Amino acid sequence: MKILIVLDHPFPPHARVENEMRSLTEAGHEVHLACLQSNQEPLTEKMPYCTVHRRPISKFIYKTSVGVLKFPFYFNYWRRFVKDLFAAEHFDAIHICDLPLAQVGYEAKCKYGAHFVLDLFENWPVLLQLSPHTQTFLGKLLSTHRQWVEYEKKMCALADKIVVVVDEAKTRIEGLGIPAEKIVVVSNTLNLSQFDPMKRKGFSKDPFRMLYVGGINYHRGIQYVIQAVSLLKKRGIEVHFDLVGSGSYVETIKGMIEELNVADNVTLHGFKLFTEICDLYESANVALIPHIKSGHTDNTIPHKIFQYMYAEIPMVVSNCDPLVRIVNETHSGVSYHYNQPEELAGILADFYEHPEKLGNYIQHGRQAVIDKYNWEVDGRRLVGLYACFA
Repeated sequence: MKILIVLDHPFPPHARVENEMRSLTEAGHEVHLACLQSNQEPLTEKMPYCTVHRRPISKFIYKTSVGVLKFPFYFNYWRRFVKDLFAAEHFDAIHICDLPLAQVGYEAKCKYGAHFVLDLFENWPVLLQLSPHTQTFLGKLLSTHRQWVEYEKKMCALADKIVVVVDEAKTRIEGLGIPAEKIVVVSNTLNLSQFDPMKRKGFSKDPFRMLYVGGINYHRGIQYVIQAVSLLKKRGIEVHFDLVGSGSYVETIKGMIEELNVADNVTLHGFKLFTEICDLYESANVALIPHIKSGHTDNTIPHKIFQYMYAEIPMVVSNCDPLVRIVNETHSGVSYHYNQPEELAGILADFYEHPEKLGNYIQHGRQAVIDKYNWEVDGRRLVGLYACFA
């Protein structure tokens, strides 16, 4: 089968999409990827697992994506891109990455007879509702929550198959009236063939080392971790929080660090490639996933959770439904209420004072990844989905 995957971002990098393309190619499919050109990458590039087709986009067109349901400039850009690719190559299926471009996938289904797979990485209507750029007057004019909710329901009904990343998301989509057999869970798990096990350095005390890797935005909940660090410092517990990533909330976090007088206890590393932070993984006592609980975070899962588990780092996670389910099921960590820095500080203080408790979580997480939460398992689910079209 010849498959066109549509990603409205530059590529590489994108771990999930790369894993999907590798699995489909290994299963005997011919995979092509349509994506954006960010710098001067070649417009067409042959990779071992796909053919990449890139196209430049103007800043104006890209920014209109938030209002695409009212003003179709962004749709029109992708319609032309997809039309040109279908004219040059015949595809049996079109695989749309996330909700915004679902309309383009459905139109390709109607016009070219291609199977339409909708791969939902996020709860997009709620994600947009929570995003700062939709809270402005112009943002509210261009994008309404009700429109996106209705759009998602309509596109899920029109898709041949729907991919989601967690069981909770499958339940949510079923609630839209979509048959369960149409939905396949393919999670953001770890490709073990591309991830080497870490060599843990053992428990560190004075300071007790905490690690966060990911985006730095309001909904990541890092602000409550900074408050917990301050509480621990007041209790005389020496902690150090390694914060790796970038995002719109960095300056706010810097302000909190100064205001709470914890500059000596927090290191902002900025964005780093995984190969640049292996030492932080190896020395961390715990890894944090402090996301604010919402309709978005209750329906997705970060790739990092499986990295932490495989690296044998005990986890402290907020009370988002998938996070709690996985750490409880795998005995790989503990959870706390996302907006309760006192509770978080209490958990970390207990680990500091009783480090032997951390040992209860180390082996469990790694074994769960080896047995269940890995891309070999999830890749088979994706390949099985396409086998239904044969």
